[in-house]
Amino acid sequence: MIRTATTADLEALTQVEAACFPPAEAATREEFRARLAVYPDHFWLLYDRGRLVSFVNGMVTDEADLRDEMYQDASLHREDGAWQMIFGVNTIPEARRQGYAMELLRRVVHDARAQGREGLVLTCKAALLDYYARLGFVSEGVSRSVHGGAVWYQMRLRF
Repeated sequence: MIRTATTADLEALTQVEAACFPPAEAATREEFRARLAVYPDHFWLLYDRGRLVSFVNGMVTDEADLRDEMYQDASLHREDGAWQMIFGVNTIPEARRQGYAMELLRRVVHDARAQGREGLVLTCKAALLDYYARLGFVSEGVSRSVHGGAVWYQMRLRF
């Protein structure tokens, strides 16, 4: 089952995020609380047998590039914006390589297209460039992001 989020999902989202990202990169409970207050419909949650196993989240903006400030400042969200940003693609370790993230991403792409967006933008590490390319994302090279002290590549899917 795929659905969007509510504030009642805060704890589950925080736990899954902590299982998927190192502490320097993971969103905090407070960041999720702020995001859920502003754009809960831009969280896509996938449940298997009643358990949250994967989710994708991000804000919408008219800005073409994903900036680190977007992670911390939910007020930058613009519901009528051109670009669906993707902040995180999370799947709990024991549920990986079963197609959950790909299924969610296809849904996010479908929804963004239906909402009239220009496309989607995400950042990822080099090891995931081919994964996102399978969905049509194109690498734009190394991002300006320094989130969590990692090297990120910006990828874009244009409609």
